[in-house]
Amino acid sequence: MLNKGQSEEELFTFLAQKRQEDLDHDFILSSMCTIPHSVAVRAHCLFMETNLGDPGLFPGTFSLEKLLVQRFGTLFHCENAGGYATSGGTESNIQALRLAKAQCSDIAVPNVVVPESAHFSFKKACDMLGLEARPVPLGSDFRMDADAAAGLVDKNTICLVGIAGTTEYGMIDPIAALGKIAVQHDLFFHVDAAFGGMVIPFLDRPSPFDFAVGGVTTIAVDPHKMGMSTIPCGCLLTRDPDLLNSLNIDTPYLTVKQEYTLAGTRPGAPVAGALAVLDYLGVDGMKAVVTGCMKNTERLIAGMETLGCPRAATPDLNVATFSCAKEAIPSPWRVSWTRKGHLRIVCMPHVHAGRVEAFFRAMQEHKKR
Repeated sequence: MLNKGQSEEELFTFLAQKRQEDLDHDFILSSMCTIPHSVAVRAHCLFMETNLGDPGLFPGTFSLEKLLVQRFGTLFHCENAGGYATSGGTESNIQALRLAKAQCSDIAVPNVVVPESAHFSFKKACDMLGLEARPVPLGSDFRMDADAAAGLVDKNTICLVGIAGTTEYGMIDPIAALGKIAVQHDLFFHVDAAFGGMVIPFLDRPSPFDFAVGGVTTIAVDPHKMGMSTIPCGCLLTRDPDLLNSLNIDTPYLTVKQEYTLAGTRPGAPVAGALAVLDYLGVDGMKAVVTGCMKNTERLIAGMETLGCPRAATPDLNVATFSCAKEAIPSPWRVSWTRKGHLRIVCMPHVHAGRVEAFFRAMQEHKKR
């Protein structure tokens, strides 16, 4: 029930108290999101009231969205890529499967071949779109088995999915091998790089995962993860700049008369924030961020193994997993656990070297009790 109104001081005292109930990022080791970069926050504040759902009212903001797509297209080796800013990987993955289904409307019982490591958003997408999900087993290295994937493809398969940076183990599926399967069977091939898309290009020896791989149709990437943008900001990229038009619906009362996005109202502020970080840091700045996160991951693995928690896998990206008892983790540190029962830590930018060492000390102190 609405009250009679509060003073601004009373209201913000209440809100501040609630904010203090949230876990401090100093102790969050499980999240694939991080503290936004200061330039993202500043840019976000400039565009708070903008709505990309009605772009004719906000042409400047809309031009920033096009620039963001252009930046990612160039980064992913397709300068003329199409795409738009989504709310994140879940929306991007749903939209990718919508696109795949739209290209194969004559198939009565369509299926999608996805790795067992796929993000749970694919379960949502398949439920919503009436698609059969065909899970592909992982190899001993926690990557998708390309041969097994090929064996699951049939005449009703409308999409093949590969993950570039798995949520649980930080692995990159064999995208090049999957691309060959997609080309051979003329399949729509979606790469979920929601996490890895802002990591892999900045590694010293990046694995192939993007439009440089023949057969890749669409790519999902999340600037609000390693791109350090404000939440929410994802991006769906298409090799064919006109592909998204297959999802157009009429929007007669808006400044545009058709739209292909999933959401109607879409915030422009995090888009401005994402672009601001990319343009402020540039390639060299992003490489420095990623290098630091990878070094911290290596240090984390070495330290955890010294503490008696062996790695579950040697990751491709800055996600580390361990065989470790749940009771070994001291409060208030927050980690997570994979479906196979491994402890999981993501070395995001806020999980810097000092926090890793502090976690080791807390583990040692907790062990003594």
